[in-house]
Amino acid sequence: MPSDILDSLDATGLSQALHAGQLSCRELMQATLARIAERNPRFNAIVSLRDPEALLAEADAHDALLARGQSKGWLHGIPQAIKDLSATAGIATTQGSPLLAHTVPREDELMVARIKAAGGIVIGKTNTPEFGLGSHTFNEVFGTTGNAWDATRSAGGSSGGAAVALAQRMLAVADGSDFMGSLRNPAGWNHIFGMRPSQGRVPQVPAADAWLAQLGTAGPMARTVRDLARMLDTQAGHDPRAPLSLDDGARFADALGQAHRAARPARIGWLGDLGGYLPMEDGVLDCCAAALRRLEGLGCVVEPTALGTAPDPVWDAWLVWRRVLVGARIAPLLALPNARERIKPEALWEYEQGQGTSAAQFMAASSRRTAFHQHLLGLFERYDVLALPSAQVWPFEATQRWPAQIAGRSMDTYHRWMEVVIYATFAGLPAISIPAGFGQGLHEGLPMGLQLIGRPRDDAGVLRLAAAYEAAEQALLRMAPPPA
Repeated sequence: MPSDILDSLDATGLSQALHAGQLSCRELMQATLARIAERNPRFNAIVSLRDPEALLAEADAHDALLARGQSKGWLHGIPQAIKDLSATAGIATTQGSPLLAHTVPREDELMVARIKAAGGIVIGKTNTPEFGLGSHTFNEVFGTTGNAWDATRSAGGSSGGAAVALAQRMLAVADGSDFMGSLRNPAGWNHIFGMRPSQGRVPQVPAADAWLAQLGTAGPMARTVRDLARMLDTQAGHDPRAPLSLDDGARFADALGQAHRAARPARIGWLGDLGGYLPMEDGVLDCCAAALRRLEGLGCVVEPTALGTAPDPVWDAWLVWRRVLVGARIAPLLALPNARERIKPEALWEYEQGQGTSAAQFMAASSRRTAFHQHLLGLFERYDVLALPSAQVWPFEATQRWPAQIAGRSMDTYHRWMEVVIYATFAGLPAISIPAGFGQGLHEGLPMGLQLIGRPRDDAGVLRLAAAYEAAEQALLRMAPPPA
């Protein structure tokens, strides 16, 4: 095998090489650890890295299975680092919080168990902002993750560590999670693919609440769409402990091969900046429009369209849902010693906002969410996909906590600058961020993504559209970050 296997092969290619005996699990682990040693000190994407000797021993055990003709699955022997919000047996799960810095779970959560069952070797964790709050990956436990294309800039978040590890070829495929764009924003800012699946596609087990907390979801991140689909296949699937998880038996890697299903050109509704409602930094819309022209070149019909409903009430309802769900996560931690002094102010703000929310207010926000979902169903009678930028700004300086202004307009919350990502989340729709291109001028060389939002449960449809884009735009999508 060539020495640059981490650069030349995606996860599927590595899997094929391992199963064909062209590469050993030990060799892949050695190459991965060497790459992490070379690049992670600069970018700080992977944290809580396990002991190398233990990892090599685990790789040897995977090699022994292959030698006997046994394989656990497509991830057999492929190193994986799990986002530091998900419980991993024997590995610290800090959620980026000093309060949880020494928390080591005894059991894996369901998604991690599924990755291991498919043969993945968990080598450590990927960095995330404290409690996953805010689309900028920094915390008091591990520090800041730098953008893969410019380490002085934000990597996005909250799956920033995973996105950078992928872009810098420290990982071949990764997991992430998405509440307010946490898969889509860092994917766009690091020139990779990130997918928020349909709500319920990837069950969260264990969970303190299996009924109400239906905004966040785990999902896949990858440099290629086939890896994205295969990771989603690994993560997805009904579990009786998650009563609202989907039970339709969908297989997404198989769907990519069904070319006849994608024969009709997609009709794409381009929402842009919602008629000037969303402030956008210069160049963001132009970059996304260029990506849409590439889709037109594939036969897609792109039509500028209006959201068709007032966005302000949607934002207000979103705030109610968010502060109730986030506040419920923060509340138990406040019983720990000196908790208020050790929790970041944005998390405390979410908790305190939630304390004044009545059941009537929450139900009103739920009704607004229902009406919004039904309104989008009307748009999908005309369009197969809705498109939006994956962020309203280019990657900003990593020393900045969050953008206080966009295009001269002040942001009234720490997350208002990411309002563009709430629509797929609030409606529970599948959405993928595809690499749109790079900035010019002041933003030269910085990546941007384009969100493609699909119909309810049409995860396969957005994957097929992304795969068609990928096949036609290999020169753009194979671009790698400059040497550090």
